[in-house]
Amino acid sequence: YILAKPSDVPTYVEYGAADIGICGLDTLRESGRKVYEPLLLPFGRCRLSLCAPRDRADIPLRYESQPRVATKYPQLTMDFFRRRGVNAEIIALNGSVELGPLVGLADLIVDLVETGNTLRANGLVEIRRLMDSQAVLIVNQAAFRLKADTVRGVIQALRHQIEQGEET
Repeated sequence: YILAKPSDVPTYVEYGAADIGICGLDTLRESGRKVYEPLLLPFGRCRLSLCAPRDRADIPLRYESQPRVATKYPQLTMDFFRRRGVNAEIIALNGSVELGPLVGLADLIVDLVETGNTLRANGLVEIRRLMDSQAVLIVNQAAFRLKADTVRGVIQALRHQIEQGEET
């Protein structure tokens, strides 16, 4: 096995450097990598949300001429705004996204939210959920076919463990 940065896991799996991997559904969707997703895993549950400073939370998106949005998820964020016909400026950050509005870098943020405590501590509120996320098992497409017995064995073993955990 190999340990990789979570955002790199879909790339390792798609290109066959790893047959199987685990990452967040948010990370997988952002990457756009083509892999099989045979099993959602019962951990890492959170949501990807559009958030705003508390005092701007009720301003509809259609009235924002060109909001600046800080995020670790530029592709998902751009897709969200394009579907709504909003010409947003996306500012890609790698950490502390919630600081964007506090320092005047961004009007809004798109970030993962689990409890909302970090948002509240920074004067932010969720205004729209983009997607739910949790850990997902991903499999290289070629490995799924060429190593079918091994891969299916891993999937079945994990599925069994998950079911056993739910019963206790």
